[in-house]
Amino acid sequence: MDKIGDIEIRVVGKSGNLDLKPENYDIKHIASILQNVEDLLYPNNKKDRPLITYDIQEGSVKHIFKTPIQYIIGFSAILTQIQETNSIDFLDLKTARAIENIQQLSQQKNYEFQFSTSIKKDIELSINPFTKFFRTENTWVDAELYFYGILKDAGGKSKANIHIDTEDYGYLAIETVQDFLMEQEENLLYKKYGVRASGKQNVETGEIDTKTLKLIELINYNPKYDSDYLSLLINKAKKSWQGIDTDDWISNMRGGYEA
Repeated sequence: MDKIGDIEIRVVGKSGNLDLKPENYDIKHIASILQNVEDLLYPNNKKDRPLITYDIQEGSVKHIFKTPIQYIIGFSAILTQIQETNSIDFLDLKTARAIENIQQLSQQKNYEFQFSTSIKKDIELSINPFTKFFRTENTWVDAELYFYGILKDAGGKSKANIHIDTEDYGYLAIETVQDFLMEQEENLLYKKYGVRASGKQNVETGEIDTKTLKLIELINYNPKYDSDYLSLLINKAKKSWQGIDTDDWISNMRGGYEA
């Protein structure tokens, strides 16, 4: 059995004129921590992640999470790096966004969040209204992106989008407009498509912010081998190569180097 470690997130602040404690700590703030702690610990492979258990305790409010200690060790190192560099730009997207969400809650409610682990009992990271743990904007730029996969869902009550299942990026939700979906004469679902979309991409790591994707174009995508189409392309290319000695051309491209 894996050895278990724990993470403590202590919340210090006021509820009206009273000091925070579990009895006056609103459930929506508990939900916010629960939603973000999974991305802090396991930002990528959630399907196969280990068990995380939870408890809430007095003093002021203590969120206690338990999970295998090998992951606690890695998380402790991340907390130390954030505190020392005063930056979250080095984090992967989901972890950085989780820290930003806690920073926003701190500023909105005037709370301080004190992180510690069973690796070190001292406070390893403090997020309060005066800290500014947000990603640097200039590391994220507008980009045009292409995805390929099977379109599994389309629509939405308040905001229209399509959902495409890709091998490289998983299940993506891409924002579109209702008019685009209404204009489609054929059923789009369960067919292979290419998607041309706009979104934010990290200029240093190449990581894509999948929450920012907006549809530009839906491209019919048929990867099957078509011998007639291939023969047509070959015949077209032959005209461009008339009068060219291919051996000389290859030699020039190699710069005289013989393999």
